[in-house]
Amino acid sequence: MKLGLENKKQTKWAIVLGVLALLLVGYEFLPMMTETSTPGSSAQAAPPILPRVTARGGGKPGKKQRVESLDPTLKLELLATAEQTQYEGNGRNIFVSQPDPVAIPKAVAPAATDQKDEDSYVPPVPPPPPPIPLKFFGFASKPGEPKKIFLSQGEDVWVAGEGEIVNRRYKVVRITPTSVEMQDVVNSGPPQNIPLTQG
Repeated sequence: MKLGLENKKQTKWAIVLGVLALLLVGYEFLPMMTETSTPGSSAQAAPPILPRVTARGGGKPGKKQRVESLDPTLKLELLATAEQTQYEGNGRNIFVSQPDPVAIPKAVAPAATDQKDEDSYVPPVPPPPPPIPLKFFGFASKPGEPKKIFLSQGEDVWVAGEGEIVNRRYKVVRITPTSVEMQDVVNSGPPQNIPLTQG
């Protein structure tokens, strides 16, 4: 009778694989056998479901952390507190795409007054337009040509006649011997007189 020991190399590999299989089975089933307990004791003191977390530098590098317990018992106290939680939102549905609501300012109602006050109501006067910052300092005209004037703002100087736009904003409305009438085209304000400055 042959036992199969003729090929020693195959026999050694079979023994090594058998030992590895036994170690693997023992490693998988041994922790379950040590952690099992009686049904009465698990209901009294159930360990937390979350795995134990160690400090970053405490364990060996590269070693996997094991979950201490996977207790499937239901904790009714925690479930009851979770059920009592009320969501208090601002009324906006987060699942519908819509723009944010725009706050509309409320109109303030005027205070109740007598009939005399209503008749004497004067609307508020709009503020005057800002003064035109140009200086009128001379004439530049030849005989037979329309009158032209010199205008300056800082170091910039312009020569313009009636109806022309200066500095892309101010229109020359009328030229007189002592002043010039200018209008701000951007603000559409009333015409302003700029006097002739000497020197």
